[in-house]
Amino acid sequence: MDIMIGAGIGLFAGLHTATWGMYKDAPHEGFAWRRYARSVWLGGAIGAALALAGSAPLSAGAAVVFFGLVYALERAAVEFFKTFVRVEDQSKYFIPMQFHVLGRVVHGSIHRLLIGAGFVAVGAALLGVAIALRDSGASLLTIVLVGSLGGWFSALAGAWKDAPIEGFETLKFFRSPVVAAAYAGLLWRFTSDPAAIALAATGLTVATLETYKTFFFPSRPRGKFAGKPVLFPAMLRRRNVAVPLYVSIWVALVGATAVGLFGG
Repeated sequence: MDIMIGAGIGLFAGLHTATWGMYKDAPHEGFAWRRYARSVWLGGAIGAALALAGSAPLSAGAAVVFFGLVYALERAAVEFFKTFVRVEDQSKYFIPMQFHVLGRVVHGSIHRLLIGAGFVAVGAALLGVAIALRDSGASLLTIVLVGSLGGWFSALAGAWKDAPIEGFETLKFFRSPVVAAAYAGLLWRFTSDPAAIALAATGLTVATLETYKTFFFPSRPRGKFAGKPVLFPAMLRRRNVAVPLYVSIWVALVGATAVGLFGG
């Protein structure tokens, strides 16, 4: 039963990320069920694996943390694949999706994998910092430090990828660490595990910022497609079919948060 619950929450996390990904990308590269389902099944598999490892959510608050954990791990896995493993034509992008240095793609697969391993090592080291703070208590400084770890990693990686091509934006750079730290303050009400808080805060930060960028500015193309033509204009209308599903997941997540905070 725990594995089924974990897999179910993971599927919802995967549906969430798959939906905003489809919404922003489909007008430029079309819709494919295989691509949409990738995050859904990966989220379910991660959720089942976490539950099997003993992290099954047993309360509403724990379910919120679990959702954030799955979200962060799913995004990390997909972004690692797209950046360091997958090989595809980059001409359709304004900002390359494969690892690049100042806009020049690194084509050697071995080189990309070694660099990717370095990124994984940095991420693991940041989690180590969070774990080292396990006995520090829930002071404001600890919450901010633990919560912002993933945000800083995301901000630095994003600046490395985007800034050489579209310029550095100060507010954009600090946005992820600030939002992640705010989420950490909330998640600390549900768990005292700093590593779980760091990861879950990162996942919820991605969910929040991607929702803002995708659905509050639907006519603004993402940086990777800046200046590129809309090749599938029919998707500008058809993609709206998925909006109710997306909103319902947010409603369920907010509801679980409210129950965790005020449900006694």
